[in-house]
Amino acid sequence: METKSNDPLHGKTLQVILEFLVEKYGWEKLGARIKINCFLKDPSIKSSLTFLRKTPWAREKVEQLYLISGGSTPSAASGGFIP
Repeated sequence: METKSNDPLHGKTLQVILEFLVEKYGWEKLGARIKINCFLKDPSIKSSLTFLRKTPWAREKVEQLYLISGGSTPSAASGGFIP
């Protein structure tokens, strides 16, 4: 029997999360929300991913912003269908 994960980030890669946030906010606003140099000085997906993979506290902030920004909506299977 398969069990479904209740983790809203299940199946989401850090790259998908970061690309969503950059598209939604842009680098400047993302850097204003989460003050880390990889968002403020010559930002790129590649350099940001490298930093976030090595820095758990920063990754956690990015994941939390993703969740509150609507990046992960409840699925119909979990009973949280949003029309």
